[in-house]
Amino acid sequence: MPLSQEERRYTYADYLTYPDDESWEIIDGVPYMQAAPTPIHQEILMELSKQIAVYLTGKACKIYPAPFCVRLTQAGYEENEKDVKNIVEPDISIICDKSKIDDKGCNGAPDMIIEIISPSSIKKDRFIKFNLYEKTGVKEYWIVEPDQKLVSVFLLEKNGRFSRPEMYTEEDSIKVSIFPDLIIDLSAVFGIQDVSFQPEL
Repeated sequence: MPLSQEERRYTYADYLTYPDDESWEIIDGVPYMQAAPTPIHQEILMELSKQIAVYLTGKACKIYPAPFCVRLTQAGYEENEKDVKNIVEPDISIICDKSKIDDKGCNGAPDMIIEIISPSSIKKDRFIKFNLYEKTGVKEYWIVEPDQKLVSVFLLEKNGRFSRPEMYTEEDSIKVSIFPDLIIDLSAVFGIQDVSFQPEL
């Protein structure tokens, strides 16, 4: 008996059929259409990417801002690529294992992921993606809240679970755990929101 539309589990094969001008993710076989990012979202994305990219210049690890496709499977579990049921487009992915990179994006868990939440993505980023990233072995996960000017940092512990969050405000700097000396200045990340544009008269 065929599955109903509600019961059907979508895969990477379905993801490949979606229009290029639409942004979709599939998590545990459930498709989610993503809203277009706001200007503030993009400003924060650019500043974080800039600070990280400057640090990674000449290093083995690479940064990939969205849109960038990441196919995820649970650690130690093999499945046919077309049957993968977790395809996400994190705002920022940092990947140190170059064997995971192919012409389609990343096949496997990035070392670090940053998501910049919006009102429409809060549940997905805080719960659904949180559980997925934990399960698939992402070492460090940041949730950035533009409205609150707040960053929550989760580190993967030896038991395979994320730690309790470390919380940072716009006045703080954050030491990135997967690198020995990368520090992100949040005053630059969030301060850009306070610059008002005054056109010349």
